[in-house]
Amino acid sequence: MVTRRTVMATSAATAGVGVAGAVGYRLWSDQEPASPPETDPKGRLLWRNWSGIQSAYPAARAAPAGEDELASLLKTAQGPIRPVGAGHSFMPLATTDGTLLSLDRMSGVIDHDPATLTARVRAGTRLGDLGPALAAIGQEMPNLPDINKQSLGGALGTGTHGTGRGLKAIHGEVLSFRLATAAGEILDCDPERNADIFNAARVNLGAFGVVTEVTLKNRPLTRIHKRVEIRDFHDTCDDWPRLKAVHRNVEFYAIPFTGKAAVITADVTNLPLKPRGPDTDASATMELKSLRDVFGWSAPLRRWVAERLIADIPPQDMVDDGWKLLSNDRPIKFNEMEFHLPQETQIEVLKTVVSTIEARRSDVFFPIEVRTIEADDAWLSPFFQRSSGSVAVHAYYKDDHQFLFDLIEPIFRRYGGRPHWGKLNTLGESDFRGLYPRWAEAMAVRAQLDPGGRFLNPYLRKALIPS
Repeated sequence: MVTRRTVMATSAATAGVGVAGAVGYRLWSDQEPASPPETDPKGRLLWRNWSGIQSAYPAARAAPAGEDELASLLKTAQGPIRPVGAGHSFMPLATTDGTLLSLDRMSGVIDHDPATLTARVRAGTRLGDLGPALAAIGQEMPNLPDINKQSLGGALGTGTHGTGRGLKAIHGEVLSFRLATAAGEILDCDPERNADIFNAARVNLGAFGVVTEVTLKNRPLTRIHKRVEIRDFHDTCDDWPRLKAVHRNVEFYAIPFTGKAAVITADVTNLPLKPRGPDTDASATMELKSLRDVFGWSAPLRRWVAERLIADIPPQDMVDDGWKLLSNDRPIKFNEMEFHLPQETQIEVLKTVVSTIEARRSDVFFPIEVRTIEADDAWLSPFFQRSSGSVAVHAYYKDDHQFLFDLIEPIFRRYGGRPHWGKLNTLGESDFRGLYPRWAEAMAVRAQLDPGGRFLNPYLRKALIPS
């Protein structure tokens, strides 16, 4: 039997000097990125996002325990006031030299209605905690993002999404929310009360105020069958329309320099429980890194070895409650760019991205994520009035990610893509104004709620205010 170890050893021995040079370079370059100082000259403590590329030294940090405390704080806190959840945004949304505001003390399910399958949830609740809390009352969110660490407020504020047939992003299932304004008011927002605010601030970037609680439209707790299967990349692209049509949740990861894709499906089932075992995603990703480190100097050899490493991986099947299987721990840090495209162009864009990476960036090893999201009517939603297909390109946090801007973003923009609000992009106000039909109305609402710009840091001024 050909094992991964024998393939790597035999190939390395055959490749000889090329391997030695490549491995030596990778060992030299594979170092932790430099960290900013822990304090600035004024003694302010460092804040960094999850991947480490965004940082700030807030003058103040606040974690109110309830709406009254929050409302009082917003009237006097030093600006810019920036809400922060898990810090999983790759953009400088939370950076501030003013007040960094955490809602970690405002978390949990407030109440629920079993007849309508709704639940009122505080915005500081982490998604990883919300799953079991909803399960305890017989409910689940119909769609979940890939990572379960975000806060509910942060996920809504950036248009975070999952994947699936007819399934909207998380904000698409919001029935109402409460918003604390810069003036310290608490507003109830739904399609009848403060309807313009409801439409403009369901995806809000923390620029309209601070969402304190949300009413979610959920579904009955459901058992699903999740399957992960390695397939040929081009066959998967050809089969994508069928896969989207027949599975409740489906996505795939294109694996550069291998000719393969990992197809992930999830469907409602009555099969017996088969829990997810130990996480293997992280180790698989690091195997791809090792493949890059050893054979990155020769794309044909890298592909030949990869085909033999991947060929013997059997499909993985698991059966459990949806919240346990749809989101994941992602311990390996990365930086990410994701754009949402018209579904009819998604595969064409993906193939262009893969071919560009394979032609020009031999250092890339992270798989490229492909998902589908239903249209909604939130004014700043990347899916506003457009069912979308997303393509997400990742770079290992220790590697240079400038190629995302130089090579990948121009492809996305050429096809009319809208960027994920929390993921890397270089767009400014004039770009967003052209991508969002209700942009002017949304910005008018924002200006009315925060005329002094107390929630705007330098990045948000570039993104939301005309130059």
